Amino acid sequence: MDEPRVPTDGGASDAVALARTVARLRARVDALEETLATSTLRERAKGALMAWEGLSAQAAEAALTRRAEERGRSVADECWAVLGATRRAGRTGTSRGDAAGGGAAGGPGTAGPDVDAVQAVFDGLPGPAVLLTPLWSPVPGEVEDYRIDAAAPRSADPAGRRGGELVGLRVLETYPGLAGTEPWRGCAGVLLTGVPYESGPFPYETAGAPRRTTWTVRAARLGGRLVVTWARHGDAAREAHRRHRMERLGDLGWAEWNVRTGEVAWSEQTYRIFGRDPAEAPPTCEELPSYVVPEDAPRLAAAVRRLLREGRPLDRTFRIATPAGVRHLRLVAEPAAGGRGPVDEVHALCQDLTAQRRAEQALLESEREVLAQQGLLEAERALAARLQQALLPRQEGPLVVAGLRTEAFYLPAQAGLSVGGDWYSAVELPDGSGLFVIGDVAGHGIDAVATMAQLRFTAKGMVVTGSPLPDALVRLNALLMHAPEGRPLTATLVLARYRPWDRSMTWAQAGHLPPLLVRGGVAGYLAPPAGIMLGAARDCSYEERRFTALPGDHLLLYTDGLVERPGEDLAVGLDRLARLAGGAVRGAAGAEHLTVRLTEALSPTRRDDICLLHLTLPVDGA
Repeated sequence: MDEPRVPTDGGASDAVALARTVARLRARVDALEETLATSTLRERAKGALMAWEGLSAQAAEAALTRRAEERGRSVADECWAVLGATRRAGRTGTSRGDAAGGGAAGGPGTAGPDVDAVQAVFDGLPGPAVLLTPLWSPVPGEVEDYRIDAAAPRSADPAGRRGGELVGLRVLETYPGLAGTEPWRGCAGVLLTGVPYESGPFPYETAGAPRRTTWTVRAARLGGRLVVTWARHGDAAREAHRRHRMERLGDLGWAEWNVRTGEVAWSEQTYRIFGRDPAEAPPTCEELPSYVVPEDAPRLAAAVRRLLREGRPLDRTFRIATPAGVRHLRLVAEPAAGGRGPVDEVHALCQDLTAQRRAEQALLESEREVLAQQGLLEAERALAARLQQALLPRQEGPLVVAGLRTEAFYLPAQAGLSVGGDWYSAVELPDGSGLFVIGDVAGHGIDAVATMAQLRFTAKGMVVTGSPLPDALVRLNALLMHAPEGRPLTATLVLARYRPWDRSMTWAQAGHLPPLLVRGGVAGYLAPPAGIMLGAARDCSYEERRFTALPGDHLLLYTDGLVERPGEDLAVGLDRLARLAGGAVRGAAGAEHLTVRLTEALSPTRRDDICLLHLTLPVDGA
């Protein structure tokens, strides 16, 4: 074997240099291998976070660095912890949120505090808050929905559900409009990273709502769940003003009682309705009956007990004593259960019914007065009717007065409680002549009948004593001008005197409709002499006219109820009467019962009384 060759000084120097180069290259290779291994480890851990927590590559890199710093270890150690947690999750079936957190306390891998403990904290919150449990989808890192497992009492949704009514609802099933929104993505980030999130104001449109509303959402991770709070923006003042106006217009107020904590909240209007100072503490539910008048307290106390013990809604009216007097109130209340008993809260509306009750009482008293007045009017009508029957006895058939066949007819109005002032008179005077009168006194009732009686007897007395017809009307006018206050002051009248020995008919009128003369089948109205209605003026004068009656003549004296119709010119009614009277006389039935036939034809529905005198001068020998 050859001996090893001993290098010379120059060769030894070259060998040392070569050895140093090799060592340097070996160290660089070792560093590269370590860097490559570390990089591979980081990439594997990043991949695990991206798969299990749905993070981007950049977010996963940042999460590894942040977690390593928070836990005081190297990034490599954090990478091994993430990979170890992933392997454990694969073996045990742990949820994605649990695996991503590596089981660290407070991370999404832990369930966090018990739901009952969270609810107990929520019960003391003054605003809305819910606890959301994620429901993971089969796609790695994606949340399919959230379930509401706890809710603060002041939490409310657009549908009116409050507090415990929200527990158990799924977010997207109940509020599908939240899918894909910025707050939805923000909550997913909180769940996976643990960094609290607060949205900017974002619009949200609720199905069935008249317009969009703006909200801010805040979320924080609690174990493997989320605590979410929210606030509405933009129209708080307007909504408060609208609510206050609605309460004022409807005399309404709201009240809320927290049965477990004893907290009570009343609106400003409720204080006003109860007559209490807002600085005073409002009463509890159990104390309400003490504010009620003694007669109503037992019923309200029983209803409150049923509400609090059995959860039965309350709807009662009662009276309370206030500094302004007794008020009538209606209280409508319903319970709200929070899972710890039949009733956790009571929400109520109260309404002041005092004005309504006073109006009802006034209406009742008015109805009583109307009934009493109606009874008096009925009695007055009956008395007036009896007086009228005494003054105007019904004729069973035609009479002969001073040689004239006389048919008298009176028909009261179909409507109204009072008897009218229409009247007639047909009497034979001591000298053998006949006096025929028809008149209409203004007004109805006892006063009208009394005035009618006065005119009837006074006119007869004046004519019997020989007064000319115009003078009689002047005196009758003076009689009405001096009538007692409250009595009818005006009347219309026709006076006619027939002398059978020369068949002359003298007549005068005071503002009355003219007589209708049917002669030879032709009807025409007599030209009226001058004269105004009685009681219209103190200084007045009257005239008279005269004509000679012929055998077969028919003279009709009548009141305006026979010809007047609402909304129709009087001339139309007069033409109708003349046409019908002339036709009736010419007809086969002749003038028999002419008064009845005319009233039936002319006034099927009577709005006023009708008085009619039919005077006939028979044909010689008839």
